[in-house]
Amino acid sequence: MDANARLRDIPSVDELLRSATLVEAIECFGRRAVTEALRSVLVMIREDVRKGEEVPSPDAIATAAVAALEANDRSTLRPLFNLTGTVLHTNLGRALLAEAAIDAATAAMREAVALEFDLKSGRRGERDDHLGALICELTGAAGATVVNNNAAAVLLTLNSLAAGREAIVSRGELIEIGGAFRMPDIMQCSGVRLVEVGTTNRTHARDYRDAIGPETGLILKVHTSNYRIEGFTKEVGARELATIAHEHGLPLINDLGSGTLADLDRFGLAHEPTAAEAVADGADIVTFSGDKLLGGPQAGLIVGRVDLLERINRNPMKRALRLDKIRLAALEATLRLYRDPDRLSERLPTMRLLARPQAEVRQQAERLCPSVERAVNGAFKVSVIDCGSQIGSGALPLVTVPSAGLALASLSGSGRMLAELAAALRRLPMPVIGRIERGSLILDLRCLEDEEGFVANLAVLEPLAEEGAAS
Repeated sequence: MDANARLRDIPSVDELLRSATLVEAIECFGRRAVTEALRSVLVMIREDVRKGEEVPSPDAIATAAVAALEANDRSTLRPLFNLTGTVLHTNLGRALLAEAAIDAATAAMREAVALEFDLKSGRRGERDDHLGALICELTGAAGATVVNNNAAAVLLTLNSLAAGREAIVSRGELIEIGGAFRMPDIMQCSGVRLVEVGTTNRTHARDYRDAIGPETGLILKVHTSNYRIEGFTKEVGARELATIAHEHGLPLINDLGSGTLADLDRFGLAHEPTAAEAVADGADIVTFSGDKLLGGPQAGLIVGRVDLLERINRNPMKRALRLDKIRLAALEATLRLYRDPDRLSERLPTMRLLARPQAEVRQQAERLCPSVERAVNGAFKVSVIDCGSQIGSGALPLVTVPSAGLALASLSGSGRMLAELAAALRRLPMPVIGRIERGSLILDLRCLEDEEGFVANLAVLEPLAEEGAAS
């Protein structure tokens, strides 16, 4: 039979749409979407038939159309297994929310809430009132407000307090954060004029004093949370810098970046300045993130003097940068967990994952090693290893947390095979993301809590034949 005759055997769109499979698909996706998917599949089938392929059965054609619809309907924000060894991975969404925060966000999505409504007076309220007292309780600050991330917090603060004036900052603190956003760029957008003092590695108190003039609007201190300069270094501490600022009637802004409300020492981690410490050291305004070490949703917290916060809240940009009800609810629930620091590691995923003992993670690696060996079917050597996890999102960049995991090494030492394995893991129903390091694909298990789901997910891993295995 020639190609033209075979083409006439392809069922029509109308005929196929009457099949049970596509009738059910229409209920799910709508008639228009099903029709378009079906036509796209038929175009490919016609091309194959012209090349000599047989005409698929009507059921096969309908199934292909449904598969295309399901693939197109799948969210690109897919859940995955973060086995990179970076707990707060910026590219993977940073902090996992506590169940209390998830419940609060869900309730706020499902129902009307008193977002800007005062239930006592029956009049219009302020959305910041839901968090202000709680944040002040946890930080010791006199006032507080929130925006959608810490970059916004810095931008809004600088614009509100020193637009058109100078902001003094140490040259060693002009950091670049993720996505190539640089502190000097944020300062320029805020409308302040940057005045750099000191050198990259050493800045003295006299450098700040010498730079203060009639055009100075504030002094900015930036916590260099995402890098460290070691060796011959000098910086002016926040307490001394506050004294200098106040001697000249200037506000000190202390940007903590990642920021935390808990003393990390109690979780076996290196110390990171807390918001309460920054307030106690005399900063007039302190800014920090909600979705990093704090373990909540993306947010920027601004705490400090009430008079300065009133100026910040009057800024028209505040409305553009405010949080919606969902994140407000999640952030409030997260903050409430800090009232019970003794149970924080049980209830807050970020602290729970960071506090996992290495021995516990290694035992998990030993349990999972046989399952991973079966999944790769002899194409790779799988070994239990000790490794180091990172906190991530710019927090304590030189500190690693002792961890454990699995190293998958190509039997032939092929880098291409490792890349293909990493790609195959990313194609799993729930993608698995590791890291390639020293000739192996490392699966750091510090963040793996669903062992059963991980093993079931591996069962459908595409088979990979090791180079040279046939010989």
